[in-house]
Amino acid sequence: MPVLNVAFVGSESLARKIAKKGDVRDIESYVFKEERDGEMRIISLLRPLKHPEKIRPLLSVLNVAKIGIIEISKVNAALGEICVSFGCANINEGLVIINPQDGEWVDPDQVRIILEQSGLKNWQLFEQLPDEHSIREKLYSFMDNIENQKSSLILPVDQFFNVKGVGLVAIGYVQSGSVSKHDSIQVLPADENGIVRSLQVMDDDVDIAVSGDRVGLAIRNLREEALHRGCMIVHADSNVLNKNISSTFTLNKAPFQKRVLQIGDVIHAAVDMQFIVGRIKNIEDSKLTVDWEIPLWTRKKFSPPIIITQLDAGPMRIIGTTILQ
Repeated sequence: MPVLNVAFVGSESLARKIAKKGDVRDIESYVFKEERDGEMRIISLLRPLKHPEKIRPLLSVLNVAKIGIIEISKVNAALGEICVSFGCANINEGLVIINPQDGEWVDPDQVRIILEQSGLKNWQLFEQLPDEHSIREKLYSFMDNIENQKSSLILPVDQFFNVKGVGLVAIGYVQSGSVSKHDSIQVLPADENGIVRSLQVMDDDVDIAVSGDRVGLAIRNLREEALHRGCMIVHADSNVLNKNISSTFTLNKAPFQKRVLQIGDVIHAAVDMQFIVGRIKNIEDSKLTVDWEIPLWTRKKFSPPIIITQLDAGPMRIIGTTILQ
């Protein structure tokens, strides 16, 4: 069942028109299923809550999504931060829908300038609200054009619990690769191994979960203490992640960002569902050295951009991006 994860920043009413409301945490999910070419294809809208008050749910959604939808009711600083966030996450395709409140007006040319400057020049702009069928058709066309890299399993855990008759269950989005029943897995940082007993995707038992799936893994031969929110599941002995305690890197500054970082500043790094606190230890030429409060896990291959934020830098908290080699 191919799944297209869509970062959706807009109203609940528009999300409900496109798909059926599902789970609610700090991120709302909306799911639409349709059989196409003999297989069930799924659109999963992920709507972060509490933005602009909190930025972490938005960044978590951007860690998972391949495509974006931004509904614009007015142009303000929050819109600028949203567009820059999508650009920094390398979400290069999406839909921007102008839908002002009654009696209000949004200038499409102003929106085009913001999109261009944010790195979203390839996104399609709708100057008025299209019907939900047209939106779904555009999303399915995006799904047809997405190619998944052949890469190793990386699965950050965001929930875990014991289920009577099933045992220990870990839940998270498959960020890359795939996981199958009976696979040997490793949990980091505990460095403990287990065996996958069974898998569930969208409440259905499956034999394999692939990149983009939100999956529940029933695991045997693993202590519950090995799991915590933010731990990583990989295949045993795959050696696909780097453990970063201190990092030196060049920062690619975000559009519209004027803040100059200083030694001693506190920042956050967002990648693969992690949101790790760090403090700047040294600045030399264009390179920052940062000590992380807890280890930051990064991919050895095919790493997505790490989004660097500063929570007190409002209204633009996105400082920039980097990739740790």
